[in-house]
Amino acid sequence: MTSPSLPPLREVIARHGLAAQKSLGQNFLLDLNLTGRIARSAGSLDDHDVVEVGPGPGGLTRALLDAGARRVVAIEKDRRCISALEEIAAVYPGRLEIIEGDALATDMAALVNAPARIIANLPYNIATPLLVGWLQTEPWPPWYDSLTLMFQREVAERIVARPGTKAYGRLGVLAQWRTRARILFDVDRRAFTPPPSVTSSVVELVPRNAPLSEADPRALERVVAAAFGQRRKMLRASLKSLGRDPLPLLEQAQIDPTKRAEELDIEAFCALARAFAAERPS
Repeated sequence: MTSPSLPPLREVIARHGLAAQKSLGQNFLLDLNLTGRIARSAGSLDDHDVVEVGPGPGGLTRALLDAGARRVVAIEKDRRCISALEEIAAVYPGRLEIIEGDALATDMAALVNAPARIIANLPYNIATPLLVGWLQTEPWPPWYDSLTLMFQREVAERIVARPGTKAYGRLGVLAQWRTRARILFDVDRRAFTPPPSVTSSVVELVPRNAPLSEADPRALERVVAAAFGQRRKMLRASLKSLGRDPLPLLEQAQIDPTKRAEELDIEAFCALARAFAAERPS
């Protein structure tokens, strides 16, 4: 349970004037039973450093510390939240480091010691670019040993989608290529302040020791983005956005040019990425 030295989150929000800002993608999670469940779902945090992005008033931060995290590095862009987080740091001496800044521009690997995990109720407006950046970490396996992240349900479904489904796309290919991804549980919109317009889901992504198939991450991202950029078109048309004739690429990868992006599995996209990288101008 949360330390009795800390006041209720609603009191903290009122005292610091922390009305959630839509421009920052903020939806504060105040249910301590729920924040505790998220922390526990990441597994044992003993002897782990944890990176948390967008802690806000610190509901999940408290739960991570209570769950035994060796150290939590909380990255918060909203200066209004810093003093609230400092109150938590005072109750857990030496275990909470607060970084005021933009998570998209922060070298998180430099802030932690292994083993490390990333656990966060991500600000909705930067959730996808953050995830893609973590998936493109080099070298691989990465500096973190798991990701436990909150997304809008629609985004979560895209992360775990299988080929041939409507939700299958760029995010699913990139996520499942390098990690084992699964939805752990849903979170009702009413659990947040203010309530978002959609249900959210907690997703676990565990890095694979080696990707499903060999490919350069940047090349894979390029071909997947092109293929799904015009997902209703055949690959012989959608891949023209790569800036070269797609037919030789498809032939080298042994892919039928009349197929559409959603019909390809991850291994096929990797073959296409290898062909693209091999023919890329120097």
